[in-house]
This record gives sequence, C-alpha cells and structure tokens, in this order.
Amino acid sequence: MSNESTAQIDIAKQTFGPIVGNRWIQLAAGVTAMVVISNFQYAFTLFTPGLKQQFASAPYSDIALIFSLFILFETWPVPVAGYFIDKFGIRNLMLIGAILIFLGWVLGGMFATSLFHLYIYYGVLAGTGCGIIYVATVANAVKWFPDKRGLAAGLTAAGFGGGSALTLIPISGSIASMGWAGAMTAWGIGQGVVAIAMALLLHHPPKGWLPKDWVQPKAVVQTRRDFTSAQMLTQKEFYIMYFMFLMVCTGGLMTTGNMSQIAKSLNVFDAKVMGIAIVPFVATLAGVTNAFARIMWGSISDRFGREYTMAFAFALEGVLIFLMTQIMGSPLAFMILMPFVFLAWGEIYALFSAITGDVFGPKNATGNYGILYTAKGLASIMAGWGAAAVAAHYAGSFSVPYYIAAVFDITAAALALFVLRPIIRKRIAAEA
Repeated sequence: MSNESTAQIDIAKQTFGPIVGNRWIQLAAGVTAMVVISNFQYAFTLFTPGLKQQFASAPYSDIALIFSLFILFETWPVPVAGYFIDKFGIRNLMLIGAILIFLGWVLGGMFATSLFHLYIYYGVLAGTGCGIIYVATVANAVKWFPDKRGLAAGLTAAGFGGGSALTLIPISGSIASMGWAGAMTAWGIGQGVVAIAMALLLHHPPKGWLPKDWVQPKAVVQTRRDFTSAQMLTQKEFYIMYFMFLMVCTGGLMTTGNMSQIAKSLNVFDAKVMGIAIVPFVATLAGVTNAFARIMWGSISDRFGREYTMAFAFALEGVLIFLMTQIMGSPLAFMILMPFVFLAWGEIYALFSAITGDVFGPKNATGNYGILYTAKGLASIMAGWGAAAVAAHYAGSFSVPYYIAAVFDITAAALALFVLRPIIRKRIAAEA
C-alpha cells in the first residue's frame, strides 16, 4: 500500500510540479482565496450605517436585501459552477469568480447611486464570484484530503469565516476615513488581485491519486461509490442534510448580516471597547471564533464522526442563540456571548462539505456540495430581509427571530443524531 501510495503521490508532483502538486500548497492557496472573499459577507454590517445615511428614505429592510441577494447569488448559481469545475477543472472558474468579486465592490464603490445598483454589483456580481470561489476551494480540499476531510474542509472554510478577523477593523477605519464607497473600491481592488493569483495555483488532484499511507478514519463511514448530482437527488439523506443546513444556517447568518441593528436593539451599539466601537470589535472576535470553529469541529468530526459532532454543536448553538435574547443593555454580555455564538455556528461549513464527500463520494464533490450549499441561499431570505422585517414588526427587537433560530438549531441536532446517522450507516453498510 505504501509503495502504491508513494507512486500515486508522484503522479501529482510529476503532473503539476513540486509546488502545485503539493496538497498542502493547494490547501494554503484555497485558504488564502477564502480569506479575501470573507469580507464580502462579514464586513457588510460595517457598511450599513453609511448606506442608511446615504439612502435615508429607504427602510432598513431594503438595505438588508443587499445582503440577502449576495447570499442568494453566492449559493444558487453554485451547482452550475460546481458542475463545470468538476468537468473542466478549477482554474478557469476560479478566474471568473475572481474577476466578478473585483467588479462587484469596485463598481459598487465607484458607480452605485441607488440601492438597486448595489443589488446588482454587491448582490449579483460579488455574490456569484464568491460562490464560485467558495465551492471550488472547499471541494478541492475534500478531493486532496480524503484522510483528513473534516480538518481540510475546516481549514478552508476557516479562511472564509476567520479571514475577516484580520480585516474588519482596517475596513472600519477605511470607511471612517474614505466613506463606505471609497473603502469598498479600494478593498475590492486588493481582494480581486489576490484571488486571481490564487486561482492560477489551484488544481484538482490527478485521477487515481491518493495520499501516502492512506488510512480511512474509523469513526467516519465513506461510500465506495461516486454519486452524480442526479443520483444524489434520489437519496433521502440528501434532503435531510439540506433541511438541517437550512435551519442551522439561519441564526448565524441573521447575526452576521444584522449585527449593527441587533446591537442597537439590545441598547449596546454606542459602547466602546478599548476605544473601538463595539460592533467591529465584537465582529472581529466573532471572526476568530468562527474560523476556529471550522477547524476545531472539523477535526473533532474526523475522530468522533460527523453526525455526533453535528448533534452536539447544533444543540449548543440553540442554547447560545436563545441566550442572545436575555442580554438587553449589557455590552459585556454582548462582547462575551457573541463570539461563542459563532464558535457553535461556523462548523456547518466544514461538516456539511466533509459529509457530502463521505456520503456521495469525492469525484463530483464540487457539484454535489454546490447543490447542498444552496440551502444557505434560502436561509439568507429568512436571515436577512425576513429577520429585519420581523424585527421591524416588534419595534426593532430581534428576540422573535432568535427564538425561531434556536428552535431550528435544536431540531437539526435531533435530526443529525436520530435520523441522519442511522440512514447513512445503513446504506453504506449495504454497499460493503
């Protein structure tokens, strides 16, 4: 096995060279690409005060719709992109994604004079570009690391969840000095250039390649089949996973896109921490825990199994989401609790991508995960525009949306343990 695996490792290095053929370089390039697209989602809340000031006559729900559209276009075109990535390779699609994120923020910053313009530039263009890059890099990690799928997917997703921790405070400073439009333009240029450079490095592993000394994790069952997207859609476990992803996604996305308004509803928005406004400070802490969650829970799932890990993390998130309704007027509680909300939420992007490769095979993982990832788009409707509209009905309070999200999380935890795990184990055992 060792000699065979060594020969297989040489296939990658002989085909792509010692740098591009090194799977850790592939992982690093994917993480870097994720870091630069993270701000499109996690920095949105920093732009909302300036957008509210410029478009004062528009209700906040119209501004929140930018975020919902971004998430929709980050997710819904992804199955098509994933199909082309699996069929024709990763580089060309990554270049398209990089150009789209470049245009999204540069056009938004330079030429947007209405919210409709931002719906197109930020929502459609940047959203589609981020979706292509996201699914391409996560699925590439799944393909290169069958032996450490949870860890690799977690590290890659951590770039998206935690990359913003490096940049939220600088972006907030840029907005203060240049205005929202100037900051969006400058950061759009820089992020686009880095994404293009990473696109030139990325490749899927050659056919038949396996890592050296490959050992399947004992706690993780993996199919011996490679399901096409059409075949995956005939399996009931896909729909259970989709429903779980949809439910758990909602609370975290709602908090991400509406953090400034949530802080206002809790009467903590004007607080400062070490001279820094509380929202960018807490958003930075949350970015760190969000990133760590993907690595930590991904690694735990490699050791103890995906479904057990899901059940524990989702139940914990449900409790933390409920506690968000109990901290009115306490900046300290807001600062402490919010990062833990993201610590128990961020793992969904590692666990669902990893389990997709486990249950439906690595060959078509990009397209298959792309379909599952559309659940995030549906969640964004509830989490962005929907949560803002419900909060407006309750005088700006986000308590009711949080109650709903907590119920979603607990339900998903029960489904992971009592429904999904038995179905997956039974089917894969029958394959053997």
